Amino acid sequence: MPGKPGSGKSVRRKSELGAARSAAVASESPWARPRRRSREREIKRDAVILTAARAFQRRGYHNTSLDDLAALLGVTKPTLYHYVTNKEEILFECFRTGLDQIRAGLREADASDAPARDRLALVVRRYAAAITSDFGWCMVRAEDQDLSHEMGAAIKALKSEIDQGLRRLLRAGIGDGSIAIATEPKLTAFALAGALNWMGHWYRPGEALSSDEVAEGFMVLFGVGPATKAQRGRYNGRSKTAQSSGRKE
Repeated sequence: MPGKPGSGKSVRRKSELGAARSAAVASESPWARPRRRSREREIKRDAVILTAARAFQRRGYHNTSLDDLAALLGVTKPTLYHYVTNKEEILFECFRTGLDQIRAGLREADASDAPARDRLALVVRRYAAAITSDFGWCMVRAEDQDLSHEMGAAIKALKSEIDQGLRRLLRAGIGDGSIAIATEPKLTAFALAGALNWMGHWYRPGEALSSDEVAEGFMVLFGVGPATKAQRGRYNGRSKTAQSSGRKE
């Protein structure tokens, strides 16, 4: 039996309205987009970590409570537990966030085919930027003993990775002739890192020199310049001996 005139259009219209209504509900529902919810949670967690880093710098780690952080963020203390388990975890994340900035510089340097001195300069600039960032205080002035054994070991592993990266670039620079240093790469890496870390004690926004300028100044101060042919030959010989014996330089 033929349908009433226009009945097909009516069915299609109802179908379209139903689909539109379902789409609207899906877009408004807090359970409809897990990817978006995950991103929103990540943004809020980052805000907790950044606010904590700034508070630790102003007040000190032990003088800053979770109640203080909740007040600064305009939320309740129980809300914080949706993003972190305790204050120790926050300190760990502050440490890790700063160190990750340096590690990102190392990855960029490793991917570049520029002379090793240029790649080392990039890492040293990233190091200085990290130390003078909001996370710098946690990196150099917070105490490792405030972290659990597991968290402390994880931070030490990240620091060791950075140290080995600096040594690797120094050795590469001696090999390609772009770096000359008066002592072993190990000692120069220690000296560079020590000078950069100390920026966390004295550098303040508005200094006459930018963090990039301080970084380049340290490169000059520690004699990280072009290597002579004799230096390249002398170091390359020692490097091969160390590799054959399995000794770290």
